[in-house]
Amino acid sequence: MRILLVHPNYHSGGAEIAGNWPPAWAAYLAGALRGAGYDDVHFIDAMTDHVDDAALEARIRELKPDVVGTTAITPSIYKAEETLKIAKKVSPAIITMLGGVHATFMFKQVLTEAPWIDVIVRGEGEEILLELVRAIDDGRWPLARHEIEGLAFLDGADIIATKAAPTVKDLEKIKPDWGILEWGKYIYIPLGKRVAIPNMARGCPFTCSFCSQWKFWRDYRIRDPKAVVDEIETLVNDHDVGFFILADEEPTINRKKFIAFCEELIARGLPEKIQWGINTRVTDILRDEEYLALYRKAGLVHVSLGTEAAAQLKLDLFNKETTVEQNKKAIRLLREADILVEAQFIVGLENETAETLEETYRMAMDWKPDLANWSMYTPWPFSNLFEELGDKVEIHDFDKYNFVTPIIRPAAMDRAELLDRVMNNYRRLYMRKALFSYPWQGTGYRRKYLLGCLKAFLKAGFQRTFYDLGRVNYWGPQSKKGVDFKFDRTRTRTNHRAETGDWQAVAETSRKAAKREAVVHEAAGVIKACGGGTEQLTDEEADALNALPARGDLPPTRGDAPGRSGAHI
Repeated sequence: MRILLVHPNYHSGGAEIAGNWPPAWAAYLAGALRGAGYDDVHFIDAMTDHVDDAALEARIRELKPDVVGTTAITPSIYKAEETLKIAKKVSPAIITMLGGVHATFMFKQVLTEAPWIDVIVRGEGEEILLELVRAIDDGRWPLARHEIEGLAFLDGADIIATKAAPTVKDLEKIKPDWGILEWGKYIYIPLGKRVAIPNMARGCPFTCSFCSQWKFWRDYRIRDPKAVVDEIETLVNDHDVGFFILADEEPTINRKKFIAFCEELIARGLPEKIQWGINTRVTDILRDEEYLALYRKAGLVHVSLGTEAAAQLKLDLFNKETTVEQNKKAIRLLREADILVEAQFIVGLENETAETLEETYRMAMDWKPDLANWSMYTPWPFSNLFEELGDKVEIHDFDKYNFVTPIIRPAAMDRAELLDRVMNNYRRLYMRKALFSYPWQGTGYRRKYLLGCLKAFLKAGFQRTFYDLGRVNYWGPQSKKGVDFKFDRTRTRTNHRAETGDWQAVAETSRKAAKREAVVHEAAGVIKACGGGTEQLTDEEADALNALPARGDLPPTRGDAPGRSGAHI
């Protein structure tokens, strides 16, 4: 049986400016398939290769697959749907599969508007996909679909969601097939090195109102640090990878294991061959002040900090009660440890004003991060905050949910002015960095890295891909009246509701989640964690949470009833 995985050809002006990112989901699923004896697996990275619809159709005709699977986050959902429509056009006999975080929660929306999709995989894909493929291979498809856990599909006019599959218990049994990727395509522009995105853990013990990670993965599970380093060593030795970013939302949650990870990298001499970056929270940096030198010795050179917003009002809205001074201190500590620091500002909320945007610029100048990004608030349609915002979210064109398009219109300005003021912040900050900072950072690694970042920004700017400026017709302050975000206003809230009830029940009522909540809320201290807890987890608490068994025992649901549903297929 021939299986084809396709990464959809979606582009925005966000993270792509730093380079092409390898689709790790394909490697994890290909590894699971080949580990079970299914060797005829192919992959098309339509995004990196800019494969248009006509070329994709030709490739599918040439390969003659029995199964075509793709994945989607929210902004790429329409391209993923179109990818599978092309597969059905090539041959109605092809079984089309879709997975990923968006389809997991929004399966009713997807199956309603894309009935050519045969099946949706809800949640982690490795084990569910194997059950699907075996059923097809044995001739039990489609009758077996009602018995396979973790699916959603159309049965006549009805949308069916089967009982959710358990989360993957042993992450070490998952062996990604990194060889399915053409590594020469995945270059991190600031360093000119091949880049990988391995993961250290799945899930999160916190419950931020704006985030979907804790919902999608359901249980927080962290891998053996030595196994993660084994994987990184393979990427270095077999694929010449020179830089990696841990895929985890917050890899420093379990400090004990993060330190063990760093020590293992050092013991194997890997920091001489590969450097890396992470995303994490301000509170973790403050907690780990005495370990930052160790992190740098292990090759950590770039930390992206979720400072989120400059105004305390916004920090509170996101359940993040870090203070402005704590943000400033965390940035200073990282710079003193010779770790490049990137401050992330979330802008574009309803209460955004010209003054609050100017305040974020002043904060960036005062805090002195090496890099700063202003990202438009993007309310995932399956997050708690999305429901709380209600009618304030008036755009339901998911193609634009890309962190660079203003989804919420501030009360005090229109979207074009919001974009213009954000660009003004970028222009001023990076002009000053280019003239007075980056060239004078010595002659070593830091200077090379920062000039490489500047090169990436300039390249995206000249190509008009940065922040999707070319698509929206923005050329500077004089062009504000001509900006057009091209929203599809026919897409409304009524036909785009998430199916969330049953999935949420697992996340919030499982024994592990109950223990997690108790640990978080009983901890003492003044610094609150992402989900509103009062302190960081201690090493003992993190270990105790990780030791609790995962669960996934949801009842089957129909798509017209309330319902919420590791790689993602």
